[in-house]
Amino acid sequence: MSQAKSSGSGAKKSRRKSREFALQALYQWKVGGDAAGTVMAQLAEEKEFSKVDEEHFTGLVKGVTAHVEELNALLAPHIDRKVEELSPVEHALLLLGVFELQHHPEIPYRVVINEAVELAKSYGGTDGHKFVNGVLDKLAGQLRAVEIAAAKKH
Repeated sequence: MSQAKSSGSGAKKSRRKSREFALQALYQWKVGGDAAGTVMAQLAEEKEFSKVDEEHFTGLVKGVTAHVEELNALLAPHIDRKVEELSPVEHALLLLGVFELQHHPEIPYRVVINEAVELAKSYGGTDGHKFVNGVLDKLAGQLRAVEIAAAKKH
């Protein structure tokens, strides 16, 4: 399953890979009840982990797990059910997305949303990507209003 990647997008690939591994870590943390540090150490042993932006991966997993209550509170008004009723994959993706929207202003909001949608297409349910897109789009309007307004002017 090894694929050659273009050298021009190495940083983006490693960040994308870090989101994919963060999704796995948060899924295991949520479903298995394992400590985040334990899950992160297990994933670091995977062969593909060498392609990960480790700093971004660690920041995402530790950030989401440390701020999960705050992130869930941000999500709650934008979802049509209780947070506990979300699928574990969609919940983990929404947590990652809202964390990046809130704590990584250097990453354009469109990139955050697109990455979450792509991961939802790969790992989520049939229409999970549409749900993730809609929720994160609403949250971007709330958390990145200045960035969105600036983008609309251009």
